[in-house]
Amino acid sequence: MQIASVKWIDEQKFVATSPSGHAVTIDSDRESNQAPGPMELLLMALGACTATDVVIILEKKRQKLQSLEVICSGERAAEPPAVWTKLEIVYRLRGQLDDAAVKHAIQLSEDKYCSVAAMLRKTAPISWRYEITPPAS
Repeated sequence: MQIASVKWIDEQKFVATSPSGHAVTIDSDRESNQAPGPMELLLMALGACTATDVVIILEKKRQKLQSLEVICSGERAAEPPAVWTKLEIVYRLRGQLDDAAVKHAIQLSEDKYCSVAAMLRKTAPISWRYEITPPAS
């Protein structure tokens, strides 16, 4: 079993320690906004999870990826619990990339490998699109 801990600092600020021992400051007060909030961390986790998959899959497909940016956005329910109700992921890739390989890599991540997407999909539909920019010279 993996264990995370969250310690209260003051006000609505906490330090969370991951099962692997890494600490992250969390600020649930969006007015003071001194660190990411819990729901923001979910968007970031979604982006990191699917980005990891896409990089690994494109590497296995021998694609020449130069850069990748994953932008996750979402809408939340108006009433508590304010869960994500709609999510969108935009993949911005640069390199000498085959369009079909990119589409397949993203599809595999979204449908099979990204555990964060699998969990969030239980409350919100996830749409995605991608943009490929030619390699930098």
